[in-house]
Amino acid sequence: MTRLDLGRTQRRRNAAGGPGSGAEDAGSPALRPEGGRAEAGAWIDGVNPVTRILLALLLSIPLFASIDVTSGLVAIGLQLLCLPLSGLRLGTVLRRLALLLVVAPIAGISMLLYAAPGGKVFFSFGFAHISEASIQLAVAVSIRVVALGLPTILLFARMDPTALADALAQVAHLPSRFVLGVLAGTRMLGLFLDDWRTMSLARRARGVGDRGVLRRFVTMSFVLLVFAVRRGTKLALAMEARGFGSEIPRTWSRPSRLHARDAIALAGGAGIMALSIAAAVLAGTFRFVWS
Repeated sequence: MTRLDLGRTQRRRNAAGGPGSGAEDAGSPALRPEGGRAEAGAWIDGVNPVTRILLALLLSIPLFASIDVTSGLVAIGLQLLCLPLSGLRLGTVLRRLALLLVVAPIAGISMLLYAAPGGKVFFSFGFAHISEASIQLAVAVSIRVVALGLPTILLFARMDPTALADALAQVAHLPSRFVLGVLAGTRMLGLFLDDWRTMSLARRARGVGDRGVLRRFVTMSFVLLVFAVRRGTKLALAMEARGFGSEIPRTWSRPSRLHARDAIALAGGAGIMALSIAAAVLAGTFRFVWS
């Protein structure tokens, strides 16, 4: 095929909007391939990553001022109402909350046994006391763990690491050496998951992956640590060789700026916290941590 024929073929594709015409934009933030389908961008995708970090702090720090059931439940309920804005499905959020749902009761057990007794005492042995006050405190702490972890899932589950690096450098004005290190480390997380999956399949193929769960976890964790050290060393040398560690001011190909949506997001987070604490005060359950 001559060069003239190639040019005619490309012009036909451009006119038809077919593959190779440039009509589709794989890098568009509004199209995210997931499971073979293009998914529309969520509202939270337009919020600057630095704003998301501030929003996560805003949704977490006020909860440390009080330990009560009401404010935690109200905060969780209001955050779940914002689920459509995050672009996540409820099943996805529940799967990512599974670990927190396991850890939360463990955190409550210590309060259940060793908190200062109050009200009716149901059980007492040595330093352990189970009373009405300790039960309420244990339930409140368990709910607090979920209320603190849920915003992190909603805000950062769909975040692009490159967009995070752009925002940290251009909006937060952090040193480029630190920002690029964070970006490289974030990109390596996916490789760790692939390494773990590959080691699991390899051990099962050798017939040693179906017994001794604890022993298998410890040995695979050690191997993964060795992989991480080796890969991190090679990556650091490669980045230094390409000038990523230079003190010369860097330029960034994609601008990162704050918009009106960022102010709306912060105002919404402040409203969620205000309503949560106000509900606890009105219900008479609000109590400061040091009380």
